[in-house]
Amino acid sequence: MGFFDKIRQGLSRTKENMTARLNSTIASFTGENEDFFEELEETLILSDVGAEASMEAVDRLRDTVEERGLRGPDEVRAALKEILVDMLGKNTGMKLDSRPSVILVVGVNGVGKTTTIGKLAKLYGGQGKKVLLAAGDTFRAAAAEQLGVWAERTGAGFVRHEEGSDPAAVVFDSISAAIARGTEIIIVDTAGRLHNKSNLMNELNKISRVIDREMPWGDRETLLVLDATTGQNGLLQAEEFAKSAPLTGIVLTKLDGTAKGGIVFAIASKLGVPVKFVGVGEQADDLIPFDPEEFTEALLGDK
Repeated sequence: MGFFDKIRQGLSRTKENMTARLNSTIASFTGENEDFFEELEETLILSDVGAEASMEAVDRLRDTVEERGLRGPDEVRAALKEILVDMLGKNTGMKLDSRPSVILVVGVNGVGKTTTIGKLAKLYGGQGKKVLLAAGDTFRAAAAEQLGVWAERTGAGFVRHEEGSDPAAVVFDSISAAIARGTEIIIVDTAGRLHNKSNLMNELNKISRVIDREMPWGDRETLLVLDATTGQNGLLQAEEFAKSAPLTGIVLTKLDGTAKGGIVFAIASKLGVPVKFVGVGEQADDLIPFDPEEFTEALLGDK
């Protein structure tokens, strides 16, 4: 099953909510009419696209309608697609060329962070790469145990310390082990305790300093895992984590379980950070690289 099919299937709840309403609004277009643009903006906001992103999309559509002299609903739908795809930005993929490279995974507890790490391990392991999982969330024994299960399942290496240990020490040992074993990708789990922001920031900074010191030549991706079902709360989480770590990408989980897939546009517009992966199911292969154009086409139809 390709990206488009999986996204279309995974977006079924969002499509029931957002797509039907959007297409109904677009079908009412009969020419430049401020009532139409106001209704479209309201529809986007109700779909969790967010106020700022919705206003941007509608303002750009208003200008496009005037500049191109668009007349019918089909032309307006096509123009809106172009605008939404552009707002999502281009997914340039993961830069993991060094050996080893590091994927630092951050996010609050409960968003599917550890499961996402397991799925990433399966993805890269399936490409023939040697992967090592680092249990950097040393504050929850259950997190390390769950990560250990994924390591067994995917054939990845695994490094953990005792509960309460220094996460940076886990990362140090993981880098040493990866270099010794010829491992290509280290995936690091981190604690997700937004309620204690100063400690979280210090912890992430310390982990980053260890990586900088031990692998100054290495590639690193810092992925923020967000639960799509949290809607605008997910955007608030993203803003907080962006203050604590230089994010290179977003992983949006549980997209199949929400009627508010529009949050993708809000996040991309607000943070300027690309969505790199989306989770559209519970199976290990249900984490797929994000394609902005196909996502938008699946959302609005007319593929």
